Amino acid sequence: MTTPSSAVQPTNRSQTVLGGTVTEKALKRFLEGLPGVDAVGAQARADGFATRSIKTTSKAWGLDTIISMVDLTTLEGADTPGKVRTLAQKATMPDPMDSTAPSVAAVCVYGDMVAEVRDSLGSWHISQRSDGVAIAAVATAFPSGRASLPVKILDTEFAVAEGADEIDMVIDRGAFLQGAWGVVYDQIVAVKEACARPDGTYAHLKVILETGELATLDNVRRASWLAILAGADFIKTSTGKVAPAATLPVTVTMLEVIRDWYALTGEKIGMKPAGGIRASKDALRYLVGVAETVGEKWLSPDLFRFGASSLLNDVVLQRQKMKTGHYSGPDYVSVD
Repeated sequence: MTTPSSAVQPTNRSQTVLGGTVTEKALKRFLEGLPGVDAVGAQARADGFATRSIKTTSKAWGLDTIISMVDLTTLEGADTPGKVRTLAQKATMPDPMDSTAPSVAAVCVYGDMVAEVRDSLGSWHISQRSDGVAIAAVATAFPSGRASLPVKILDTEFAVAEGADEIDMVIDRGAFLQGAWGVVYDQIVAVKEACARPDGTYAHLKVILETGELATLDNVRRASWLAILAGADFIKTSTGKVAPAATLPVTVTMLEVIRDWYALTGEKIGMKPAGGIRASKDALRYLVGVAETVGEKWLSPDLFRFGASSLLNDVVLQRQKMKTGHYSGPDYVSVD
């Protein structure tokens, strides 16, 4: 294990904040020096998002925006090629009754299913269309993260070689909670390097903090900073396998780190709440939170995603209600 005074892998980001020689001691000093999170204030801000009045036109825009931000996800041991292909088709046309509904941002699967998604998407794959659907793969021994670093690297490299555009990795929460922050940092750096493609580009890296296991908002803030310094393109709340998963106070805390990083460097980092967001009204509150915390520039699938499966059906039903004036039954949306 890395000792407290040893060097950790430098990144341009960590050098910007920590200086020329990046050590675990310097990293620890920076993270411990972050101001504490006012948990009561975070909850109050989150509660305030529900009080905003969203008019009809804004709601229609919001519903379409939510659809365009969804990472449509299936991460079950019982996943089959047929199920994954059906999900990929749903991603391209969430509402078979209305071709004006936007496609989702990405389909998120285990690495061994990436090829099935790629083949099913065909010309809808984002590499061939500017408004297409990306392929995201979970890696690094998702959801536990309990594997050696070489295994995590191989897991990532395999998914990228299969055609994943985005990698959702999980941090080692055990190492984080025991204060081995340099270990967590170095693993993120190594996984980022494993996202490299032969053409010199990189799959986007989403770093999952599993905030339900971090216990405090102070830890959420520290983990968010750590992930960004190590190279995350997105920071993500949860795997969806641990309760609580995404919550608005946690998301606000993470968005504030993204806001502060942008103010410091001018670089935009993405955000992905995942797990437990099932209703349109809740997703709309997240959009309000994004706009009021980091600004409307983040209201784009390039910078904000929902990790979800059942959410999409509810949004489609709400969208149908706005267009037809009545609610459709569940038979009017596909079963995941």
